[in-house]
Parts: sequence; structure tokens; C-alpha cells
Amino acid sequence: MNALASDYSHGYGNNPVRSDRDTEYAMLSRVTSMLRRASASGDIRVQIEAVGKNNQLWTILAADLASEGNALPDDLRARLLSLASFSLRHGHAVLVRKATVNALIDVNMSIMKGLRGEAGA
Repeated sequence: MNALASDYSHGYGNNPVRSDRDTEYAMLSRVTSMLRRASASGDIRVQIEAVGKNNQLWTILAADLASEGNALPDDLRARLLSLASFSLRHGHAVLVRKATVNALIDVNMSIMKGLRGEAGA
């Protein structure tokens, strides 16, 4: 997953240089925080915004995973693409009020643990 490398990863000013993993972790962390706030608030507008951002992020990640230049092993790419597909489908179920954001939070947290190399991820 390399697509999120942007101006944030170039280390302007006092910002440290970020790796692709750091950038992906930061984006997942931001979106997951939004999903948690949405869950706690019960406000459908907040949920729509959070799920929309989550769907946007997973769409970007899926496009990167499917690209020819992605260096991840094929089996890992396939598993991550499956998670992307699940996250997008589940996000749409949340938007039509047939599901909660909890599964989206769980998926994002699992990916964040994997990016940090935590056991059991």
C-alpha cells in the first residue's frame, strides 16, 4: 500500500520524514477516530461523513493494491483487497442504517496493528 505517500511524507519544516507505512497508519488512525466519534454521537450526519472518509481511504488503498507497481506479496495483496471490498460493502450498509461502524473500526485497527508489526495482527 503505497498510494498515500504525499506532501505529508516529504518532511517539510520541522515535520519528520514519514514512510509510506507511517502515512498509511496516520490516515487509518484519523479515519478510525472519526468512526469512533460517529459511533458515540449517534448523529447520522457524523456517521455519513466518517463512513464517507473511510470509503474514500479504502478506495485509494484498493487502487494501490491492485496496481502493477505494488510490491507487496500477491497473497497479502489479495487479503487486503478482500478487506477493502468488505469495508466498502459494510460502509454502504452503515449508510443505509443496516449496520453499525463497529466492524469498520475493527478492520482498521487490525490493519493499524499490522502496519506497526504487532503480534496477532
